[in-house]
Amino acid sequence: MPASPEPRFQVGFRASIIALFVGIVLFVGLTLVYLSFSRVTEITRSAASSFLDTVAEVSADRIDAQLKTVRDSLEILAGLTSVQSADIRDNPRLLVVLASMLRNNKQLYNLYMGYDDGSFLEMGFIDRVGAAGRARLGAPDDAKFRLVIIAKSNGGESPMSSVQFLSDKLVPVAPLPRPTDYDPRERPWFKGAHEPDAGLLTEPYMFFATGEAGYTLRVPIAEGRRGVVAGDIFLTEAQTMLRKQQLGQSGLAFLFDDAGRVLAHPDMTRLMAMARVQGRSDGLPRLSDIDTIGMSGVIASWRKGGIAQRFFRDGEGRTYAAAIRPIALAGPANLRLGLFAPVDEFYAEIEADRRRLFIVALVFVLATLPIAFALGSMLSGSLHTLARETDDIQNFRFTGSPQLHSPIREIDDLGRSVFTMRTLVQTFSNFVPKRLVQQLVETGDAMTLGGARREVTVLFTDVANFTGLTENRDPTQVMQFTSRYFAALSEAIMANKGTVDKFIGDAVMAIWNAPIEDEDHVAKACAAVLACIKANRELNAAFEREGWPAYHTRFGLHVGDVVVGNIGSPDRMNYTVLGATVNLAARLESLNKEYRTTALASEAVKQRVEARFEFRSVGRIKPKGFAAEFEVYELTGEKAGGNRNVRLISPVGFEFSRQANQFGFSEVVSSPGIKNISLNARGKSAA
Repeated sequence: MPASPEPRFQVGFRASIIALFVGIVLFVGLTLVYLSFSRVTEITRSAASSFLDTVAEVSADRIDAQLKTVRDSLEILAGLTSVQSADIRDNPRLLVVLASMLRNNKQLYNLYMGYDDGSFLEMGFIDRVGAAGRARLGAPDDAKFRLVIIAKSNGGESPMSSVQFLSDKLVPVAPLPRPTDYDPRERPWFKGAHEPDAGLLTEPYMFFATGEAGYTLRVPIAEGRRGVVAGDIFLTEAQTMLRKQQLGQSGLAFLFDDAGRVLAHPDMTRLMAMARVQGRSDGLPRLSDIDTIGMSGVIASWRKGGIAQRFFRDGEGRTYAAAIRPIALAGPANLRLGLFAPVDEFYAEIEADRRRLFIVALVFVLATLPIAFALGSMLSGSLHTLARETDDIQNFRFTGSPQLHSPIREIDDLGRSVFTMRTLVQTFSNFVPKRLVQQLVETGDAMTLGGARREVTVLFTDVANFTGLTENRDPTQVMQFTSRYFAALSEAIMANKGTVDKFIGDAVMAIWNAPIEDEDHVAKACAAVLACIKANRELNAAFEREGWPAYHTRFGLHVGDVVVGNIGSPDRMNYTVLGATVNLAARLESLNKEYRTTALASEAVKQRVEARFEFRSVGRIKPKGFAAEFEVYELTGEKAGGNRNVRLISPVGFEFSRQANQFGFSEVVSSPGIKNISLNARGKSAA
């Protein structure tokens, strides 16, 4: 993953926190000023519109609920066996049900049922019609209900009809003359009730007993005798509810239909008196009677597109908000609820509160500036410490600084995480090649199984006669001295950009050009071998002073293509290289014993760096598993401007001299001649 480019401009955390806070303060302040003097109209309009929408929705739901209550009562009646069978003559149980429903539904005035043979039963709740209504009906003082029964002949019974007043306990109080010409089948509530698209409500009309506007709700009898159950409702309950809506001093809420008739209004009594004076046949006022602000255009716009114009101006330039909602249960009756209110009555108090709020907000923001400065300083110090620690971890500078603690929970958690990461990376790098860990830290890539083909320089080392030197020694001392030996070689390898792949007993395997690519990897590997020889020489001198036998090391070096990557299982991986190049490097290391040399390199290594290093040809080999023969060379030193003799001592006492620039060895006797050696298929030597 490529590293993201560094930003061109950087600023300190404390300065950024303070600048951000001041910027927010200025933005909020300027925004408040802007809202105060430029957008207050928009905000208050939105508030007025939302308020009207809410009131309209709630009011429409309440009216729907009233209609639903009556409809449910009618559906219960239509489901009674006595109603379905037209058992309306001498049925006290049915009368009790009708009286109970009338008492429990305030908006219900009459309940009645009619059949296709002309039979009819009606019960009216007289207390709902008031004194004027009682006078029209001629009801006695103790009468509570008015009962009308028209029963046609059924099963041999003679037809009968009666009209009488009942007491609160449904006891007859006084009879009336029998009706002879009333036929329910001719009434609007009966006609078309069984049609599929029949509505729940009839057309509005004025009730005779009360002189008030209302509707008749009807439900067809689905089973038994064909008939209809109906009930008369007043709109007085809706008027009372509309009168209670808080729409300011000039707001208005009313019910109307698509014919332009006003059905409920807070001032309905006056409007109906006006309609009677105008000679209206139905006695109902019209929208034109109440439109003093130009609401007719809004209603027309709503009918056309289904969306009311939210705001409009009256003739005096005053802005009004509007909301219109249909009454869902009204069906074909097209009953609508309209709400209109002047916008300025909504925000007179808001305007004063807004000014006070702006002053309070400004004082509060100015008072918090010192707190922002102190908080920014505290946060910047903690984050600076964490940034320095993560940078040290990335560059493998492991310090013993304690874990960072902070009163800010998130920063304290981050400090704990950084401390844990430092411990894990430090521990991880002790078991995995540090260059691999460094690459993982820098790139952020996860370790996954798999590999890729790449040219790599491979080094194998081995201690001559290690078993013989250490088998009778104290195990603790063996581990201590051997660890010092590995540390000296590892330091020399890593100093020359190599990666210690693994320790195999007393042997070391190292690679170059992986995991991090290095164009000069062959030369650095050769330099590492010479550095290891020098470090081994110095370490052996220290071992001898401490009474410990010297470790004489042999080296094998080869370059070629390998498969490099992670091998193993998902829960335990090993970063390594595989291929013939690795095998040949290991064979070269073991051949030092046959050639009595210290560091053997392949012809491929010699060809790549012979301009910088000295090599001596020692023979040709044909290792097991390889078809071709290879020229083998001994790495003897590094070419340099100032030549100095070098002294290298082999594990078996073999000595030779070459020129070197950086090791400061003394001149020794050159080695005796050695014949060319090749290996047969079984790995045996042949002179």
